Amino acid sequence: MFLKSFRQSVFRIWRNIQIKNHKLNYLFWECTLRCNLDCLHCGSDCLKNSQTPDTPLKDFVKVLDEIKAGGIKNLFICITGGEPLLRNDLEQAGQEIIKRGYNWGIVTNGMLLTNERFVSLVKAGMSSISFDMDGLEAEHNYLRRNKHSFEKVVNAIRTAVTFQKKFPSFIFDVITCVHPGNINSLNEVRDFLISENVKRWRIFSIFPEGRAKNNELFLSAEQYKQLIEFISSTRKFKTQQNKRIHVNYSCEGYLGKYELKVRDYFFFCQAGISIGSVMCNGDISACLSVRAKDFIQGNIYKDNFMDIWNKKFCNMRDHSWAKTGRCKKCRNWNNCLGNGIHLHENAHSEPAVCNYKILNTP
Repeated sequence: MFLKSFRQSVFRIWRNIQIKNHKLNYLFWECTLRCNLDCLHCGSDCLKNSQTPDTPLKDFVKVLDEIKAGGIKNLFICITGGEPLLRNDLEQAGQEIIKRGYNWGIVTNGMLLTNERFVSLVKAGMSSISFDMDGLEAEHNYLRRNKHSFEKVVNAIRTAVTFQKKFPSFIFDVITCVHPGNINSLNEVRDFLISENVKRWRIFSIFPEGRAKNNELFLSAEQYKQLIEFISSTRKFKTQQNKRIHVNYSCEGYLGKYELKVRDYFFFCQAGISIGSVMCNGDISACLSVRAKDFIQGNIYKDNFMDIWNKKFCNMRDHSWAKTGRCKKCRNWNNCLGNGIHLHENAHSEPAVCNYKILNTP
């Protein structure tokens, strides 16, 4: 207990240094809001025929040049959407990223990932890929509202596994959003992923955003506790063949006694501190889960990205505004700082969810 408390204290010192320096090292590019699925839990409310045009590649390249001119040397760019594979210029985008000395990867539902497209993306410098798989077949297809989506993503995962066996430095993982419909089959999902030789697994709980704003996908308090216990036990889990899967809970929320038991790191919302984003309409923000207007810092069509990064993002680097409501007198404030920014409707609200309270209410 003393050792963990000491580590938490050291971590807070490190966190404050990171906030002060706010060095950009991870950038999301929301390259499209078009999608070939209609997922129940979509935080961006993506549609097959989005009214928002795709960001032209030349406009994003301009952002890359601004970042490069700003002295950023080590940067990972995650291309996401919508469904990024709907664009036919991802390879060109990847080449532009590589030219500037940065690394890149994508997040995809896997529906359009053929072996040929995968090889093409890798040749363009793609060094990582993340797949959405929200349970076994019935559960995944229900959430994704497509009867072929599970089959497609499994085929895509197998393509990545085959490639990783030849090139171990290539990184891929599977992302699972947990809801009442799949909470009781997580053991089976874990075993399936292990059988497919998946080594990395990220688990999210659904939060109120986009189409998930008001629906039946939120976990009850008991189900949330069940999820956290499952992740904790899985991090210790071994099969008889000694195969393991490395699982991490998402960066959402301070978890008290479960810190370091379900993640490799203490909770730290790095939105606007080390993480930035360019949204499909050109808006400049942080993590793409942060979509409230109060947290939009500028727009690439009228602002230099690095000017915004260096001079704004104040409400993400100083959370004092969040010390209100349930957070005002919380004894865990110094560890939590008001939970993740994405859980706030605006820059003067308490978070929609308190993960610590859920876990510590009998």
